[in-house]
Amino acid sequence: MDKSHYFYRTAVYADNNGKAALADINNPAQLSPLEPWFGLIIPLADGKHTIDELIVHVARSYQGGAPAELDRTLMSVVERLVDGKLLVTSEKPVELPYYLTLPIEQLDVEKAKDLMAKDGLSLQ
Repeated sequence: MDKSHYFYRTAVYADNNGKAALADINNPAQLSPLEPWFGLIIPLADGKHTIDELIVHVARSYQGGAPAELDRTLMSVVERLVDGKLLVTSEKPVELPYYLTLPIEQLDVEKAKDLMAKDGLSLQ
């Protein structure tokens, strides 16, 4: 996987008390908690940053320096999210549709549903 590629989410997510979870647009209260590494990356997957920028951002969060395996760990997590179709990578920045831009708590859910339907996404 090319670290210079941008990455973006393909799923609606929630900020569940500071922990990311997948959200069901038809039932916003129904959340599927994400494993901590997944939960770290999904909210950052805005299509405007590269995988390399992700690695630098996360590395800076460690006082005293990042763990030696951080790069490899993050690459593995990104690959698993791509394999699970929760992330996509792109050579260029991507503008997310409204319904993917913010956590579900900050969305107008009816507007999001309407736009998803117009984009041909199944809401069932």
